[in-house]
Amino acid sequence: MTSPKGRPTPKRSEKQRRTGPVAPPPLTRKEAAQRQKEAAAAARSRIKEGAARGDERYLAKRDAGPARALVRDVVDARRNVGTLLLPLALILIVTNLTGIRVLQNLGLLLWLVAILAMVADIARTTVVLRSRIKAEHPEETSLFGHIAYGLLRSTVMRRFRLPPPRVSPGRA
Repeated sequence: MTSPKGRPTPKRSEKQRRTGPVAPPPLTRKEAAQRQKEAAAAARSRIKEGAARGDERYLAKRDAGPARALVRDVVDARRNVGTLLLPLALILIVTNLTGIRVLQNLGLLLWLVAILAMVADIARTTVVLRSRIKAEHPEETSLFGHIAYGLLRSTVMRRFRLPPPRVSPGRA
């Protein structure tokens, strides 16, 4: 008799059948710890490479799911003011170190303009994300986490974003 899943349940011996040679058991506790350490490092490396490729199976829980993929695509399709804040902060520091009052004032003015542009960009991004998530994923009840995820991603320079962007700027 077959089970309702359409195939017989495999026997334990079939399920636990090994493929390939079995490594000899460790001789010392130190060797066992070394093997375990190497296995953990290989697993971490595999996960890191998979996440860098954007493979859904290897993504962290905060990055996984169709709604988060939509948020990433919306943010990555736009040029964001948040990515400019770090370079502008460096300019502000350099202008303040010069000791020239005019340059200090220009640097501060540039920084304030950037902050105001950032506030406007945050407002626009929030509206766009909220409307897109509601339209494409109506089952999502908590939008705050998705919007916060998108805003945080919008402040990271594009080349340093993980998972990497799937869309180029200007394409939605």
